[in-house]
Amino acid sequence: MNTLADRIDALLPQTQCEQCGYHGCRPYAEAIAKGDAPINQCPPGGSEGIVQLAALLGCAPLPLNPENGVEKPRTLARIVEADCIGCTKCIQVCPVDAIVGANKLMHTVIADDCTGCERCVPACPVDCIVLEPMPLAQADDPAHADAARHHFQRRETRVAAQQVQRAAELAARKAQVHSPSQSVLDALARIKEKKQEPGQ
Repeated sequence: MNTLADRIDALLPQTQCEQCGYHGCRPYAEAIAKGDAPINQCPPGGSEGIVQLAALLGCAPLPLNPENGVEKPRTLARIVEADCIGCTKCIQVCPVDAIVGANKLMHTVIADDCTGCERCVPACPVDCIVLEPMPLAQADDPAHADAARHHFQRRETRVAAQQVQRAAELAARKAQVHSPSQSVLDALARIKEKKQEPGQ
């Protein structure tokens, strides 16, 4: 059974751009469902999205909050390959894993996976990312939004697992630093034995 948050999330564009002030569309949907956030904080959804949310919730539509951004046509990111230095900063911020490449090698955007969140643009230190119009068929396609939701969830799961692994590795290294190794303990034991030998 779909919860209210599920139904709200289904109406959001799944750009995962964070312009709403939340870490992705789902947290924003949950905040709306709880009454913690108004329905007018999603610039990519625009006025049409606000009308749909208002109809779902049985409330009056609101104008888009300008503090969250302005409504404009959706875009896709494209990397100017000749200018890319392979720093991976864009890969690190892409919420849906739509950018591929390796360190010190050219990167590229998978256009079908790009949501137009624009988070890669300020992350690029050499300004090699340009924004181009998103085809209307892609912008209005529920299947594209569903795929973006899936890609975001998959990335969030992977990032969370990596954070747990890093925390475990850090804890293990700290334990090694704070607990003497067996060789050190053996050396201390030998010194103690020598001190206890007769004539020492």
